[in-house]
Order: sequence, then structure tokens, then C-alpha cells
Amino acid sequence: MKVILKGHIILVLILFLSLNFACAQQKSVVESNKAIASHYLDSLKTKLRVKWPKNHTINLVFHGHSVPTGYTTGGVLDRLNAYPYRTLKKVNDFYPYSVVNTITTSIGGEQAEQGAKRFKDEVLNHKPDVLFIDYGLNDRRIGLERAKIAWEQMIQNALVYGTKVILLTPTPDLKEDISSNETPLAKHSQQIRALAKKYNVGLVDSYALFKALAEIQPLRGYMSQNNHINQKGHQFVADAIFEYFKL
Repeated sequence: MKVILKGHIILVLILFLSLNFACAQQKSVVESNKAIASHYLDSLKTKLRVKWPKNHTINLVFHGHSVPTGYTTGGVLDRLNAYPYRTLKKVNDFYPYSVVNTITTSIGGEQAEQGAKRFKDEVLNHKPDVLFIDYGLNDRRIGLERAKIAWEQMIQNALVYGTKVILLTPTPDLKEDISSNETPLAKHSQQIRALAKKYNVGLVDSYALFKALAEIQPLRGYMSQNNHINQKGHQFVADAIFEYFKL
């Protein structure tokens, strides 16, 4: 009996230490992301404050799948309420002298390999000052290894071009348990975080933000269908993106 009790105590201690370690890691990631968000676009924020006639056009390019494109449900689009345009609204309001374009090169149903193939001709040709990449939802079809190769190709090409890069982890799919760390979306999110760290680029951790939100309220109110966020969900992502533009 004592042996069994001792075994249970040891197991509880191991689980407690593991949980503390995981929380410490998550806290470290969050603090690191905040530090990068505070300063990553400093040079761009300076340009956004310049008044006419010395200001010039800033291009924000959003590359990815159906979510940044603005798909809702049943093939219906709501472009102006998707997070790329909600981001534009926030940036324009905050920097009233700026001339900012939001350009979407995203295509519904596309995954990262397809996005990488047309990257130089259809993305870099828009001369992005900031490039956002969001393919995690659809990359489940090609798996982690193939997705990583495609993401790295796009990141490397963008950095050589000279643009600032901000990666986005996926928004939710209600068919997956967002509380689990073993789902395909959770694993793709972890890979995207690792890529942001490897290349020292920006990260908007949509998946982690929605995961935290799910602990206090149902995510259904942020979704137009199981794998597409609604206007409220898009605003949630746009608010996270705007952290990079704050002074």
C-alpha cells in the first residue's frame, strides 16, 4: 500500500513539474513575441508618421488561403471585413498621414507549396514592405515536412528581397480540439513558431490566442463555419497584428 501511495505521489510530482515547465516555456515564448512585436517594425513606423509631401506608399501584402481572402461560408466572401482590411483600417486610423495599401495574394483552398510556386511572380512583384503568411489550416493536407520546406522557401526569398516578414499560426477549426497539443493544427502551429524563431521574423500566434480565448468562452461565436472565422474572429486577428504597429 505504501509503495502504491509513493508511486502516486511521484507521478503527481512529475506531472506538476512538467506542467510548470510547459507554462514557463509558454511564458518565455509570449514574452519573446512581445519583445519582437514592440520593435520589429520600428523603421516602418517612422515612415508611417511622415507627412505629405515626403511620405510614400507602404504595401502590406497578405499571402495565404481562404481566411485572409475573406471567405465566410457557402463560398460567400466578405473581403472588407477580413483581417487584412481590418488591419488597414487600424493602421490608417493610427497613422492618419500614411498612405498604406493592403494587397491580398491569397487564394482559397491553397496550401503553402502552391503559394511558394507563385511567390516571386505574384507576391514579391507587389513590393511588400511587410509580408504576412497564413497557410497553416490548409497545410494539414501536405503534412509538416512539405509545409516546412515551402514556408522556408517563402521566408528566405522575402528576406533576400528585403521585406519584413510576419508569420501567422492558423485560426481554429472547430472539428479539432484546440485544447490538445497533439492535433494537426497544434503541430503546424508549433512548426510556424519555430520558423519565426529560426529566422528572427515576426509572429502573430493566432492559434495560441484562440486557444486562450476558448478557455473562457465558446469559439463558435467567432466562426462563420467550422474552419472560417467570422467578422468578430477577423477583428481578433487584426487586433493581434496591430500590436506590431503600435508606438
